[in-house]
Amino acid sequence: MGIRKFAMIGALALAGVSLFGLAARAEDVTLTVWSLDKDIQPAPNLVKEFNAQNNGIKIEYRLIQFDDVVTEAMRAYATGQAPDIIAVDNPEHALFSSRGAFLDLTDMIKASSVIKPENYFPGPLKSVEWDGKYYGIPKATNTIALYYNKDMFKAKGLDPNKPPQTWDELVEDARKLTDPAKNVYGLAFSAKANEEGTFQFLPWAQMGGGGYEHINSDGAVKALTTWKTIMDEKLASPDTLTRGQWDSTGTFNSGNAAMAISGPWELDRMMKEAKFDWGVALLPVPHEGAERSSAMGDFNWAIFSSTKHPAEAFKALEFFASQDDKMFKNFGQLPARSDITIPATGEKLKDEALQVFIEQLKYAKPRGPHPQWPKISKAIQDAIQAALTGQMSPKDALDQAADKIKAVLG
Repeated sequence: MGIRKFAMIGALALAGVSLFGLAARAEDVTLTVWSLDKDIQPAPNLVKEFNAQNNGIKIEYRLIQFDDVVTEAMRAYATGQAPDIIAVDNPEHALFSSRGAFLDLTDMIKASSVIKPENYFPGPLKSVEWDGKYYGIPKATNTIALYYNKDMFKAKGLDPNKPPQTWDELVEDARKLTDPAKNVYGLAFSAKANEEGTFQFLPWAQMGGGGYEHINSDGAVKALTTWKTIMDEKLASPDTLTRGQWDSTGTFNSGNAAMAISGPWELDRMMKEAKFDWGVALLPVPHEGAERSSAMGDFNWAIFSSTKHPAEAFKALEFFASQDDKMFKNFGQLPARSDITIPATGEKLKDEALQVFIEQLKYAKPRGPHPQWPKISKAIQDAIQAALTGQMSPKDALDQAADKIKAVLG
């Protein structure tokens, strides 16, 4: 009888454990994450790895489209349907932060042993700041530099180990490398009337002492004048005005351009397509000793201020950040952190190029940050198009852009 009694107690105890386990399971916190990343990209994979921890927090992932991010996310926030976490393009970050849509993470970051501001490159970190506070963390980053065809340099009597260092040298080398008989242009880049055009031009303006607040500075005018010289002398293809960076780099890969301005996202493609010896150099500067700059791309993580689970959402961000050292190896994306060493791939061209891009990241600057960035960017795009098509002089075009931007800034 005593044995049976203890058996019953044991059974009830086991049942209690089981019921407790079910109750705990039922009370797991569920977070939602929105991102553009597809299956072979970071976000959905990070979510799977996080969920595999079974730590009482479950993440549901939703893939969204690039063109829908701002409108859909803002609509969701306004109607109380926003996700807990979102990945947004870095120039869009300030739009959300300035409107109170993103959660201020400053104190959480200060207390974190995982996320440390000093570990990030200055540009990516600046893109998550607003009014002196942190409203997110960089997810990944990229930049642009100068690819060049070493074989073509040799063929034209140029030193393949001395790519152009200044704007004047870039133009001179492009003149020597342009070969209409062989359908070869000296340079390929994008001046398209969209964010890609701004992405490529803004570093030139910044190196010239300008920027979006002073887009008509003398140095910025010189930058656009240099671009116009390249176009007027047909040192770059006429469709530079209408095609993006992907197609521009394709021209380089096919041997129809001796140099190209593009980013590290092209490395794997270039390793497959480019049947020649090539290298990467830092973007040329206005003159020797001038300040460097470069574009800064990719996305940031943010938590919506409407989340009901801020602590759990931040724990998810800490996990994502803890995996930054695998960002390049697993997904081919550059981590936004200067404290991470990217392991060698064993492919000489690729490894040498990576070191240049990592060096270039030290000088990369965000677009903005400003909540009205799309309007600011549009003013810059219009100026580029007006100058390069001959509708206006570079100075007049940038003066007009400065007036438009001044109206936006108020």
